[in-house]
Amino acid sequence: MSYEVLARKWRPHGFAELVGQEHVVQALSNALDQDRLHHAYLFTGTRGVGKTTLARIFAKSLNCEEGVSSTPCGVCSTCREVDEGRFVDLLEVDAASRTKVEQTRELLENVPYAPAKGRYKVYLIDEVHMFSDSSFNALLKTLEEPPPHVKFLLATTDPQKLPMTVLSRCLQFGLKRLTLEQIAGQLRHILDVEKVDHDDTAVTLLAYGADGSMRDGLSLLDQAINFGGGEVIEEKVATMLGTVSRDYVFGLVEALVARDGKLLMEKIDALADRSPDFRSVLDELLRMLHRVAVLQTVPDLNVENEVDHERYAWMVETIPADEVQLYYQIGITGKRDMPMAPDLRSGFEMVMLRMLAFQPGTDSQPTEAPRQAQKKSPESVAAPAVKQKQAKVEKREKQQKAVLAAPVPQDAELPQSVDWNQLQTQLKLGGISGQLAMNCAFDSVDGNLFKLVLPEEHQALQSDMAVKRMEKELRKHFGCAALTLEIAQGAPQVDTPAQRKLRQENQRLAEAKADMVNDTFVKELQQKLGARVIDETIKPV
Repeated sequence: MSYEVLARKWRPHGFAELVGQEHVVQALSNALDQDRLHHAYLFTGTRGVGKTTLARIFAKSLNCEEGVSSTPCGVCSTCREVDEGRFVDLLEVDAASRTKVEQTRELLENVPYAPAKGRYKVYLIDEVHMFSDSSFNALLKTLEEPPPHVKFLLATTDPQKLPMTVLSRCLQFGLKRLTLEQIAGQLRHILDVEKVDHDDTAVTLLAYGADGSMRDGLSLLDQAINFGGGEVIEEKVATMLGTVSRDYVFGLVEALVARDGKLLMEKIDALADRSPDFRSVLDELLRMLHRVAVLQTVPDLNVENEVDHERYAWMVETIPADEVQLYYQIGITGKRDMPMAPDLRSGFEMVMLRMLAFQPGTDSQPTEAPRQAQKKSPESVAAPAVKQKQAKVEKREKQQKAVLAAPVPQDAELPQSVDWNQLQTQLKLGGISGQLAMNCAFDSVDGNLFKLVLPEEHQALQSDMAVKRMEKELRKHFGCAALTLEIAQGAPQVDTPAQRKLRQENQRLAEAKADMVNDTFVKELQQKLGARVIDETIKPV
């Protein structure tokens, strides 16, 4: 018996089997069950999301021998013939191969005649946007006044190319690109039924490769089973797709967080040994950063069932949100520039080095050689005062860090009152935990219980992960291993650091506006030239 590819074997035969197009299924099911049928339907969407499959199921529902309904029996001769592609009253046409008007007229000349076997004669025209203008005109005449026994089901990936006269005569249904979770879930189901050994990471890689198309996902799954010798595992799927294990990509992130240029280059060397497509590596890094940004913005998302959820939790807590955004922007820009590099590896290396060099609040000269070169530069010779000031600032920062890093006893007692505005700046917090600290206010200390208050409008910031991170940093700061953090929701008696910062910014803005309005030169411009001050453009320096 010949092998049947998965894309054909697992093609849905009923509305209930269709994945990810519930909005269209509901509309068509209601139309079928309530006998509110239109004469022409247009299904739009990218390739492989179910346009022609949906049209075939609809045709089967119209002509099932059990009657018109959204649940065709699937066993009568009509249902079987539709599934096998040999139902005489279902005429499937590829518009790309029938662009001439003579062919369209030939197709439509049998429209007035009654169906040979079924209840309706159904014309399924795929890629209808490929019709010529003359062909559309021929089709339009039939769409204006079709016989009651004829239904037109049109499918296209490019509805913008259809004339408005055709669009206005059809009920339009836009099919969505399938999500990563929907494709991965269906692939896992198929692998379980087919009894093929697999791991979740490999399935996720295939779902990424499918790029929103279930058909592409099934084709890749077929290829992966053959490539892996009957199993679907991460290493072989990554090799097949030209990607690399997520371990290598995560290693790049670790090097960036550690601000270690040598480690970063070692990680890239390890990547190069696997001869990857460096554009795909950058794509995977961007996907990872995107997911981290989402989790930092919406901390309540459940990630326990996701692949690498522990790594994502670490990145969410470790990498500040502004750095995540900066990395992503540099990556997007670098992806555009990579084809212009001498080779893809050097282009990728420059993207990663850019991420390392332009981290917020870090020195962009990580090695001794650039510092020496800078000393010899004209700017350095011409501006010794600037260098002296910079040295003083660096010395003061080192002294502050030394004070904060000084060891403290692990059995210290907690003070009864603290300046939370100052304390939260000394804790090593980033991401969601940093935002949570900024929006809390100090309440009280009861023994080893450290109490904070969080305004109700910021309750979305409070998650177990963020609270545990804050508690850990407070224990380190006070040297009290028994410290327990409690965050209650309510109205704080004092300003939170975020509120204090906003008040200070507003005060500085008001002062800047006052200075601008009272400036002699500005007044002169207003008097002599009729100039006016635009408040929205004023920013404090």
